[in-house]
Amino acid sequence: MELIKTKFSDVFILKPQVFRDERGYFLETYKHSYFTNMIGAVNFIQDNESYSEYGVMRGLHFQEPPYTQAKLIRAVNGSIVDIIVDIRLDSETFGQSMIIKLDDVEKEQLFIPRGYAHGYVALEDDTVIQYKVDNRYAQSFESGILFNSIDINVLEEIGHEEFIVSEKDKILREFKDVPFFKTHEYDLTG
Repeated sequence: MELIKTKFSDVFILKPQVFRDERGYFLETYKHSYFTNMIGAVNFIQDNESYSEYGVMRGLHFQEPPYTQAKLIRAVNGSIVDIIVDIRLDSETFGQSMIIKLDDVEKEQLFIPRGYAHGYVALEDDTVIQYKVDNRYAQSFESGILFNSIDINVLEEIGHEEFIVSEKDKILREFKDVPFFKTHEYDLTG
């Protein structure tokens, strides 16, 4: 597996080695020893899966301390444009966003540490993503940024026409109105 750096010093793309032949393919999607050596100790406690049709926009979500989550995301079927935003008040890259395409062909994964908001847009029907998290879901600590907040210009960067957005995500706050925390606060565990 190859580790690819991104514009954020703590966000990485993991490119697996895919072994293909006439029968199909094989790849390792997660190897604890490799991950720990390359990125550091992250105690993933749960795997999640999400299904979306073309144009579905989910996010931009995060959980407030002490229930923040690191994530390791991959597209199992179809493709997504994955969006992250640095929400750590004391970070040099606070408020900056990054967009990456994840698909079922390249099979790359995106590691997002705590302190980032996350969302994605499905680029195909029948898109399935799977992701690992290192902290439990806590509904009363849910938060997020309105997907079309002018402060982060997500729509311009994606170039997508219309999104299918849940009622819950339509009422998230704009970036400038969301209370954020410092880096050490996002590292607390609930």
